Amino acid sequence: MLSQSDSQPKTEPNRLQTPVQFVPGVGPGRAELLHKLNIRSAFDLLYHLPHSFHDFSNVRTVPHLEADVEQSVHGVVVERDSRKLTNGRSLVGILLDCSGHFVRGTWFNQPWMFKKFNDGDRVVFRGKPKRRSGRWEFSNPHLHFPTADDDDLTSATGVLPRYSLTEGISMGQMRRMTAGVVKYCTPELIDPLPERFRSDHKLSGLVESLQGVHCPRSVQDFRQGRHRLILDDLLEFQLGLAIRRRLWSHTSKARAIPTPSVVDARIRRLFSFRFTDGQNAAVADIVDDLNNTHAMHRLLQADVGAGKTAVAVYAMLAAVAAGFQTVLMAPTEVLATQHWQTFEELLSHSRVKRGFLVGGLPTASKRKLLAEIADGECQLIIGTQAVIQDGVQFQNLALAVIDEQHRFGVRQRSRFGSESESPHVLVMTATPIPRSLCLTRFGDLDVSLIREMPPGRQKVVTSRVSDSVNQAKAWNFVRQQIQKGRQIYVVCPRVEGQDEDDDAAAESVYRQLSSSELSGLRVELLHGRMDRDKRREVMDRFRHHESDVLVSTTVIEVGVDVPNATIMVIRQAERFGLAQLHQLRGRIGRGRFQGYCFLFSDGDSPDALARINALVESSDGFILAEKDAELRGPGDVLGTRQSGVLPLRVANPVRDISILTVARRMAFDLVRTGEFDGSDYAALKSLVLERFADVLDLPRTG
Repeated sequence: MLSQSDSQPKTEPNRLQTPVQFVPGVGPGRAELLHKLNIRSAFDLLYHLPHSFHDFSNVRTVPHLEADVEQSVHGVVVERDSRKLTNGRSLVGILLDCSGHFVRGTWFNQPWMFKKFNDGDRVVFRGKPKRRSGRWEFSNPHLHFPTADDDDLTSATGVLPRYSLTEGISMGQMRRMTAGVVKYCTPELIDPLPERFRSDHKLSGLVESLQGVHCPRSVQDFRQGRHRLILDDLLEFQLGLAIRRRLWSHTSKARAIPTPSVVDARIRRLFSFRFTDGQNAAVADIVDDLNNTHAMHRLLQADVGAGKTAVAVYAMLAAVAAGFQTVLMAPTEVLATQHWQTFEELLSHSRVKRGFLVGGLPTASKRKLLAEIADGECQLIIGTQAVIQDGVQFQNLALAVIDEQHRFGVRQRSRFGSESESPHVLVMTATPIPRSLCLTRFGDLDVSLIREMPPGRQKVVTSRVSDSVNQAKAWNFVRQQIQKGRQIYVVCPRVEGQDEDDDAAAESVYRQLSSSELSGLRVELLHGRMDRDKRREVMDRFRHHESDVLVSTTVIEVGVDVPNATIMVIRQAERFGLAQLHQLRGRIGRGRFQGYCFLFSDGDSPDALARINALVESSDGFILAEKDAELRGPGDVLGTRQSGVLPLRVANPVRDISILTVARRMAFDLVRTGEFDGSDYAALKSLVLERFADVLDLPRTG
């Protein structure tokens, strides 16, 4: 609650920072409600932008209505009726008296609409009317109910912004408060964009834009204003990324890593397969970057199973061949162990000195390894975040590879370097990133994509299993495949449940399958709460085909590679995100046998069905990434939260991808040409650093 002492401001504050209760027309009571929308200051209210609008601007009198033209009429409800039709259908009709002329609104199969109206209500209909039985009729019109304190119906028409609300605040009240805050703050609003820039790009002014969204005189006003405000948000963020990139390119000096043809041939001979065209293109990008004294900052994206790890191995061995140290950091010990085993197999006959650094190493082993890293004896290091903890000192680190970058925050990317020198940095992910998030969260990186699959990699057959009859058929199929020598993952969303029959809990599913559907088979359990050594033993037995079935949580989501595992059953699949489901499915079908994925789910929510249907229909991770972003929204685009809020004010990178693309080009052009350092852009630069210096690790001087 607001205290009594807060009833009056002590001093005249900066208007934009005025607590929202002191904005004219708000007051303590409404301020309490606005807090639920994270609106605490005049600035917050000013940037509480409408999400859409109703266009009631083309208002006609009934004699001037035209058929099939978008237009509005206003009147008073004089008659309501609700009827049942044949075949279970229904019809609701509302009759309006429009200054002595009558129009009707109709709604088929929406019986609840009857209760929205009362006799005497003032209503605006918007739509494309038709003449029926000598009267104008609007089918399923858009509605607006003018508030009681509107002077007349006409004052409530026009282009009406629509806001997100909270209980206790009506749309009319929100419109009046936002219109009021525009007037209140206008004297202190300074447009950070120079007039010439606005003119060149045909952008409206800041005050004009805020008035356009909150108090639009036309649809064009609203759209132009909203475009400018979203562009501001994205432009300022992209300028931060462009400054960060310029700092790296100018100050992050790196050791050049040449890759002569003899080294290239020696590395490629270690692999039992030929690189795909996509892998070769990525290698070429990386080799060009490494042969430069400006530090590489590259993102390597690949779909599940497309071979990104082989490309990273190539880069790391090139660094070792040039006489430098290299490190790979993975987000989990399971994934770090998988990488360690890959290098152990590839380098089994090599003299490359390598080390495995994770949090649980015995003290004596850790001390010895840290000493070998510090004196340069250990050339290649694999580990978790333990590799960037205090006490780890590299002698001549030239390349850092960060796997599954989305698991780490922005700052962790730069922990390997110093102010004067930085290693080349390759970040990689097998979780394809939608273009919108790639331009924000990874917008300061160069990007290489590997889309094609290695030869012989088959599409996993995926199906939804929603009832007990089909589940029984699926388990019979599993038994048949195991008899043919195949193995299976059963993935559960959690470790333990509230009862012994919880079909989402790995422990109860393990007990159930061991005694019923898969009795007599070698079933094992794996989850993150198990002792590290126990997990490793279970995984090794499965990898060596000493077990048939692995009941697991998502600990196997990335990094686990068992070519003989061809079947996956995901219990309560509706509980998983689309990207996560695609990652899980990527654990199977990695060998020469056909893969099968069964999504056990009886969930019926639209979002859950959309995720599952998308996975059934597509195996392209890049297509699924775009769908996932569309379904979930942008989330925290930086992977780090500042005081619990997103770093973007009003923009949504997924929804606003076209504006984002324009903003990026503008920002990088301004910084690249040096124009951004001119006095005309001083206000904008100050704003960018105020918003993003901490988020992006930028010096306050820019």
